[in-house]
Formats: sequence, C-alpha cells, structure tokens
Amino acid sequence: MFDNQFRVIKEKIFVMLAQTGLGGVSPLWLSLIGLLFGAATAVVLVYRLYSIAFVLWFFNRVFDGLDGTVARMSATQSDLGGYVDILVDFVVYALIPIGLVWGRPSAPGFNALIFLLATYYVNAASWMYLSAILEKRRLSQAEKLTTVNMPPGLIGGAATIFFYSLFIVLPQFSVQLFTLMGILVLVTILQRLWWAKGNL
Repeated sequence: MFDNQFRVIKEKIFVMLAQTGLGGVSPLWLSLIGLLFGAATAVVLVYRLYSIAFVLWFFNRVFDGLDGTVARMSATQSDLGGYVDILVDFVVYALIPIGLVWGRPSAPGFNALIFLLATYYVNAASWMYLSAILEKRRLSQAEKLTTVNMPPGLIGGAATIFFYSLFIVLPQFSVQLFTLMGILVLVTILQRLWWAKGNL
C-alpha cells in the first residue's frame, strides 16, 4: 500500500550506499549475497537465535534493495536480474516462517504456516498474471523502479518487511502474526481482483 513512497525513500538511501565500494559489485552477486543472508536467517531461527536472525534479516533487506539501485546506476539493468531478484525474495519469504515454526514446533504453528504460505501461493498468481496483462496492454508505469509493473495492494514490500521483522522480534506471537498477515494477503488478492474487474 505504501510501496511507491517507500521505494522513493529507499532509493535515496541505497544510492548513497552504492556510491561506496559496494557499487562496484555485480547486481547479480548482490542478489545472491542477499539470498545467503536470508537463508542464514532461517537457519538461525531454527535454533531460536532471534537477535542474530534479526541482524541477518536486516542485511538481507540491504542487499535486496541494493542490487536494483546498483543496476540502475551502472546501466546494467536486465530482465535476468529482475527475475533472479524476485526468485530470491520468494525463497527467503518462504524459508523464514518455516525456520520460525521449526524452531518452535506446534500444531497451531504448522497450521498458521500452511495458511500463510497458501495465501502467498494464490497472491503470487494474482499479482504476477495481472502484472503480465498490464505489461501486455502497455499500462505499466513509465518511471517504475521495478522490472515489471506491480499492481498496488494492501500487502506489498513495505508491509512484508514490517511483518517479517515482527515475526523475528516476537516469535512467541508467530501464530497470531502469521494468521493476521495471511488474512491481509487475502484482502490484497480480493483488492486486485476488484481492480481487475473494473479496469480490464
């Protein structure tokens, strides 16, 4: 919901970071480094090392945002880079809640995890196919900071970062947080469906 404003602020910060030595690293390598931090976050969550997990999660987000900024500044943007970036995001977004539940196994935890990941599955189909239609119809934003047009919704990148930070900081409430986020993802799916009904 706040992604467009969030991306503008984030871009200014990452431009400054890209002007350091990190700007000389290939954007694809930055994406893969981000993946390593994300996977490491999930692993340490299994062992309930929540403070370390939060630090690793922070660096995952840094490298996830930095790859696109470096690509734009060095004029090395590519469809492959955008494709790898979204794949990395989806892998990390799946691994972290799985790591949390494995670290604190319970029937309610596994049920909430299944519900959350199921909403992700439907949401991915919702926004990706709608994005493809918008690209086909040339309805994408001219000044977008992403590889493809991402139709806005209640739960976007900024909200996901917020919720995942809560997952890690408040693991004892993971069932409630998973359920709440899953419900909001469902609202987002319906929101985009309603938009598509009126605009396609």
